[in-house]
Amino acid sequence: MKLKNAALVLIVASCGLTGVVTGQNATADWPQWRGPNRDGTLATFVEPRTWPERLNERWKIEVGTGYATPIVVGNRVYAFSRQQENEVMRAIDADSGKVVWETSYPARFKMNPATARHGPGPKSTPTYADGRLFTLGISGIVTAFDAMTGKQLWQKPTPPAEPMFHTAQSALVDRGVMILHVGGHNQGALTAFDPATGAVKWAWNGDGPAYGSPIVAEIGGTRQVITFSQESLVGVDAASGQLLWRVPFEARSITNSITPLVYDGRIVIVSGQGKPLTAYTIRKRNDRWAADLAWENPQLSLSFSNAVLVGNAVF
Repeated sequence: MKLKNAALVLIVASCGLTGVVTGQNATADWPQWRGPNRDGTLATFVEPRTWPERLNERWKIEVGTGYATPIVVGNRVYAFSRQQENEVMRAIDADSGKVVWETSYPARFKMNPATARHGPGPKSTPTYADGRLFTLGISGIVTAFDAMTGKQLWQKPTPPAEPMFHTAQSALVDRGVMILHVGGHNQGALTAFDPATGAVKWAWNGDGPAYGSPIVAEIGGTRQVITFSQESLVGVDAASGQLLWRVPFEARSITNSITPLVYDGRIVIVSGQGKPLTAYTIRKRNDRWAADLAWENPQLSLSFSNAVLVGNAVF
């Protein structure tokens, strides 16, 4: 399928095996980018005793263009996409494929010619938390929706500057704030918003945004938001937004696109286009935080696909 003609189609299939349905936890939600823990894993999944030879399609609907991953909460599938000049958020019944509600807003923008073949659809996965949905549109529009009704709760308009290749990160919700790196090339701020009102709680404006998504981790007794910025890997205090540590890191063509992984409670693993798989040890010495190079493997590089940790191995 050619990228310029790509349409986002939601397909739900079943395997026809009773054991698979009953063996899987019905409350195993996938409420955000990379799952419950933003690490590509789902601890509640129970592998079926026998995998089916094929899946049987139950329903299929076309929802528009884009690369945003659908999320699942209870019996609802939430999909964020583009149709004509609008960005659209939908709630879909997971059993039948029926659209429960859809809400749209105008989202015109001018594409960078370098991204034209990707199409104008959003690349940011929606995030569900506490009955609300949060999205980042392709041009930087930030929106909060009521997950039950689809009502738009608040919205931030397209910023004066956009990322060079438009947006791709997905919102993080943690302890009463919703976090996104808003703004654009050489001009942005990692920002914590009030989920209910959109009011800014804190902001770090030390660099423009990247394309990878933030995570949160408790390291050395301090809760930290860890993310790529345009030219660095950074850790900021999750409560205040204060910069704790920063490491210069710039993937080829200024495309930092990886969501970090944390191993053993203190090692942050990242990579990037043209960069080796790299690990940093985060520690505090003499009241100053530092990110020390732990190891790097030049034989392995992640451009846009993210890694998964299984035990002490990186896949």
